[in-house]
Amino acid sequence: MSRLDELIQELCPDGVEYKLLQDLCLIKGRIGFRGYTKSDLVNKGDGAITLSPSNIIDGEINYSNCNYISWFKYEESPEIQVTTGDIIFCKTASVGKTALIKSLPEKATINPQLLVLKKIKCDSAFLSYVLKTDCFQDKVCKIKGLGTIPTISQKDFGMLEVPVPPMEVQHEIVRILDCLTLLRQEFSAELSAELSARRKQYEYYRNELLTFGDDVPRVVLPEISDNCDSQRKPVTKGKRETGEYPYYGASGIVDYVADYLFDGDYLLVSEDGANLRARVTPIAFSISGRTWVNNHAHILKFKNDKVQKFVEIYLNGIDLSPFISGGAQPKLNQANLNKIEIPFPGIDRITEIVSVLENFEALCNDISSGLPAEIEARTKQYEYYRDKLLSFKRKEAS
Repeated sequence: MSRLDELIQELCPDGVEYKLLQDLCLIKGRIGFRGYTKSDLVNKGDGAITLSPSNIIDGEINYSNCNYISWFKYEESPEIQVTTGDIIFCKTASVGKTALIKSLPEKATINPQLLVLKKIKCDSAFLSYVLKTDCFQDKVCKIKGLGTIPTISQKDFGMLEVPVPPMEVQHEIVRILDCLTLLRQEFSAELSAELSARRKQYEYYRNELLTFGDDVPRVVLPEISDNCDSQRKPVTKGKRETGEYPYYGASGIVDYVADYLFDGDYLLVSEDGANLRARVTPIAFSISGRTWVNNHAHILKFKNDKVQKFVEIYLNGIDLSPFISGGAQPKLNQANLNKIEIPFPGIDRITEIVSVLENFEALCNDISSGLPAEIEARTKQYEYYRDKLLSFKRKEAS
């Protein structure tokens, strides 16, 4: 029997009490606040940190991206000044994000999107773990508004119940979860470092494999593919009938509709949008099956699937700025797309290159296998054990 089992058997064999949050702590937020004025916002060193949902990352506080408000504004609301041991909880937009204030590098307060839980009558770390469980988050979902920006009221939040076992049990659960959290973070860091190394390795091999000498012939897209842009048909959102077929735009699926224009394998290339310069997501991507494509993506049909994949990889790996026009709205028109020269070392060599790079790509990006899936699996495993440790039988009222 574990130490935790022994404590539960000794101290609460018949279950534990459940208490309202409002009876367990002081819940405070900015009331009637409509935003900071320009004079309220200051540089680091000239005021206090104002914490926001963006400072809560993976259940921890990240102080690297803080905003600051004037000392006057900070002192104006002493009830929401944050201290070590407090818990912050997001009440709007990213509703449910939670973090324990374990340390404070500077004086801090909260912005209007957060609540702060103070004067907590149990182990603060224990309560912060409880607030992150699926069970508690489900309760939050049931009371949040259904408007454009989800939100919960401070009053409704205070009426939610949480389990409160004896303090010795709380401490033991916190000890276990702190250890599990540290192990998960270390493991995730190792996997993330491995994933980053694999991606750099992929980029290196991609650049090496796609660098050719003058002896390799070049072709343009009209020589190896058919352009199907004339078959595209944009449909405004209000006129789309919801259905099962993907509706593609410049960067991927934007909707699902009841009809389709294309049936088969195609390569889409972004025609316009900021991503042509930012390259946050691939500008070339393959689609398959029955689909609808609007006029924000060029549509190319290839006779050979390996050549299609080769062109996709090549376009995503080169600088396209010489072919992009426009300022605020970058555009890769069909005329310029057709000017891009593609090295063509022959079908056998193309097949070999694609095979090597697809293996790397699958390892780096496939969410159903490889390193990303391992990170996700470890996270789910941690959450499962956390929720099991924090599930208690309710003690019947005597």
